[in-house]
Amino acid sequence: MNDIIQTIAVYALPLIFAITLHEAAHAYAAKYFGDTTAYSQGRMSLNPAKHIDPFGTIILPLIFFLVGSPIMLGYAKPVPIDFGKLRKPKRDMAWVALAGPAANFVMALLSWILALLLRAGGVDEPYFMAVANAGIRLNLLFFAFNLFPIPPLDGGRVLTSMLPHKYAYKFARIEPYGFFIIMVLLYLQVLNFWVWPIESIAQFVIRLIVYPLNILLN
Repeated sequence: MNDIIQTIAVYALPLIFAITLHEAAHAYAAKYFGDTTAYSQGRMSLNPAKHIDPFGTIILPLIFFLVGSPIMLGYAKPVPIDFGKLRKPKRDMAWVALAGPAANFVMALLSWILALLLRAGGVDEPYFMAVANAGIRLNLLFFAFNLFPIPPLDGGRVLTSMLPHKYAYKFARIEPYGFFIIMVLLYLQVLNFWVWPIESIAQFVIRLIVYPLNILLN
C-alpha cells in the first residue's frame, strides 16, 4: 500500500500537467487557426479543473497501474473543435491535432532539463528527481501514443488531413469504433511496436537538444 501511495504521489502531478497542457494546446491551436469554440467555453486554460475527466484522468490510469500494465493511459475531456470554422479545415486539422503531442514533447524536454539541473545542483531529495523522471516518461508516452494513426487519436486526424478527400472521408468514418480498436491493439500488445520506436526517436531528439546543456553542467 505504501508503494502504491508513493507511486501515485510521484505520478499524479506530471499526469495532470501532461493531460492539461495537451488539451490546452489543442484549444490554443484551434483559436489560432480560426475556431474559437474551445476558447469561448473556457477550455483554452491551464486550469486542470477545466480538462480533468474523473474516469479518464484518475480512475483509468489507476486501473492500468494496479493491474501492472506496461502502458499507462489516460485522457481528459475532449476539447470541442468545429473543424468547419478553421480557415482551411482539412489542412488546419493536422496542425490542431499535432499541437497536443507537441505540448507533451516540450514538457518531456523541460522535465529532462529539470532532471539535469537537479543532478547538477546536487539535490539529494529523491522525490523531486522521481517527479522529473515521471514527467519525462509520461509525456513521451503521451507523445508517442497520441500520434498513432487511428481516429480519434491525434495521429488519426493528421492522417485524415493528409489523405485525398475521398479516402479521408472513408477513413474518418471509423472514428466511432476507434476506442475499441485501440483497446484491442493494447490487449494484443500491438501498440508496443509503435509506441516504443516513437519514444526512442523522441528521446534521441531530446538528447541532441540538451547535449550542450549537459556538457555545460558537467
